[in-house]
Amino acid sequence: MITGNVITDFSLLILFLPLVAFTINIFFGKRLPRQGDWISIGAILITLILSLSMLLNMFMNWDPDFSHEAKFIWMDLGAFKIELGFWVDNITIVMLVVVSLISSMTHIFSLEYMKGDIRYSRYYAYLGLFTFSMNGIVLANNLISLYIFWELVGVSSYLLIAHWFEKPSAAAAGKKAFLTNRVGDIGFFIGIMLMFTAIGSFNIQEVFTGVAQGLIGGSLLTLAGVGLFMGAVGKSSQFPLHIWLPDAMEGPTPVSALMHAATMVAAGVYLTVRLFPLFSPDALLVIAYVGGFTALFAASIAITQNDIKKVLAYSTVSQLGYMILAVGVGNYIAAFFHLLTHAMFKACLFYGSGSVIHAMHHSLHELDDHDTDPQDMRNMGGFKSKMPITYLTMTIATLAISGVPFFSGFLSKDAILAGSLGFAQHYPQHFLLPVFGFGAAAITAFYMFRLIFMTFHGEAKMPKVFKGIHESPQVMTFPLMLLSGLSIFIFYTLPYLNPLSDHGWFTELIRAGDSVVPGNPTAHEIGEGVHHAHYTAMALSLLVAGLGIGFSYLMYLKKKLSAEVWANKMGFLYKLSYNKYYFDENYDRFLYQPLLKLSRAVAYVDWDLYDKYFINGFGRVTKWLSVLTGRIDYDGLDQSIVDGIGRATQGFGKQLKQVQTGRLQNYMLFALVGVIIILVIQTI
Repeated sequence: MITGNVITDFSLLILFLPLVAFTINIFFGKRLPRQGDWISIGAILITLILSLSMLLNMFMNWDPDFSHEAKFIWMDLGAFKIELGFWVDNITIVMLVVVSLISSMTHIFSLEYMKGDIRYSRYYAYLGLFTFSMNGIVLANNLISLYIFWELVGVSSYLLIAHWFEKPSAAAAGKKAFLTNRVGDIGFFIGIMLMFTAIGSFNIQEVFTGVAQGLIGGSLLTLAGVGLFMGAVGKSSQFPLHIWLPDAMEGPTPVSALMHAATMVAAGVYLTVRLFPLFSPDALLVIAYVGGFTALFAASIAITQNDIKKVLAYSTVSQLGYMILAVGVGNYIAAFFHLLTHAMFKACLFYGSGSVIHAMHHSLHELDDHDTDPQDMRNMGGFKSKMPITYLTMTIATLAISGVPFFSGFLSKDAILAGSLGFAQHYPQHFLLPVFGFGAAAITAFYMFRLIFMTFHGEAKMPKVFKGIHESPQVMTFPLMLLSGLSIFIFYTLPYLNPLSDHGWFTELIRAGDSVVPGNPTAHEIGEGVHHAHYTAMALSLLVAGLGIGFSYLMYLKKKLSAEVWANKMGFLYKLSYNKYYFDENYDRFLYQPLLKLSRAVAYVDWDLYDKYFINGFGRVTKWLSVLTGRIDYDGLDQSIVDGIGRATQGFGKQLKQVQTGRLQNYMLFALVGVIIILVIQTI
């Protein structure tokens, strides 16, 4: 059994090995064999082995209450102290496995996908920096170190999204992601400071204790909770800060799988899961409605997109909304469960899309065709025969995300939907929450099978391109096979193996704790509500999944329904969805442009008015006064008075010098005259 000291050592290695790889590759990568990719891959594989060792220890120990904390003082200013350290529990261990596994697969997949890239070594260096930052978030035991790593994730994601910065769209996407996340991070920082001001500590467990003791409560606690949640809104791309994630698909596809399937975007969900005990009921309602609306809203956009990565991007936003919804209704363990299962099947889908895009690129390159979009599903079709492994693995992942039994997504989505339904049964006024959930589930099943049918079934849309399509190399298909295998139910229901129940090692080792906010429902009460709604939710979940798959089957495979006709029938609604509800355009029109005009006006006042007339005018007046005072000083004081006194003294001295004749009789005469003058004065 692994001891506490070994856990600390393992945590340090897991944290810093990717940073070591980043440092070596960023400075020496181009000079190393294979540009140092083996260093990054070796480092991340070691972190995977260490994470799996901790997972195995978790199974052997079988302690749902396991917790280990190591901390040290980072800053000591007397009354003000900041501690850093690690907090390792079962949630941490599972998340470390997720991060290290997906990161390892990304490193391996990139060997072929990024082959020949002009910044190959830098790409692997940035992967190391990102993994280091993400592991720091997972291991953090206090809010200040969590925030530090939170910002590092933002920086490294900017570098990866804008990797091909020669493309204006990629450079713009990187900046958009960075700036949009800063909006959420401001709220996150405010929430942290409100907690620290009230409780006097950044340590997460001490914050829990402070909230339980009533050091912060009421509207202030709600405000702090919403502030902390704002960080998740930014990172997890929730409405209204969802706009950056689809554009981030401009980055390399392996980056999309790493950041936008299992790590960066999951950081927001992990944050809400970790801090769940301190959210007030009002804050949880905000979280639930934001998550539920995002799930349905993003799904309604994915349904009309033709770019294969854009479909998966909006799918990710929608699935993250599911997780946030689960946190809001109190079923936060289901949110974490879906984070785990989603990481596997969504990463598989992103790698699968990368495999398809790689094949399209290769075929188009042979045809010297640089105009056809290799990511547009309208240019695909019939790839099933050409790419059997990619097809099979993506189909398995699609079955999982659609909530089909015997696959992992069914287990986690059913738990989320049961939680939302149970919450609505207890609070009927919040009936919209399960409507959001089940509506998004139906649409998800439709657009995911739409992706499969448009890409792999039917006839080839471009026969010449189709001829050059081939299966990807083994180094790319291996991650697909592994992750599709991990999308099957058996890995999450051991040792019970019930495909219709999430009861297994996860639910026994990852247990919900009670809220520390007075008046919040207990974990037992929330669990009872989920249990009572379980079978109803399962039936409805299967119904909506079947409807979504069936509708997609009839429209895109059997052609019994015309997509064009339905698009015309939907009219304005279709146009809204296709154009992503014009959020980018409206943000630009009503937010960016007014702010830009305001900034220009402020700049004009600052530079052209304030600087030109006030600052520069003050300078000119000062210069004129200095010239005037200089003349007064030089011509008046120095030349007239000072020099005048000097000249007078000099003249008097010359005259007085003439008295000094050296004759005694003259001196006696002067003395006599002096005596006579004195006598006259006294007489008067």
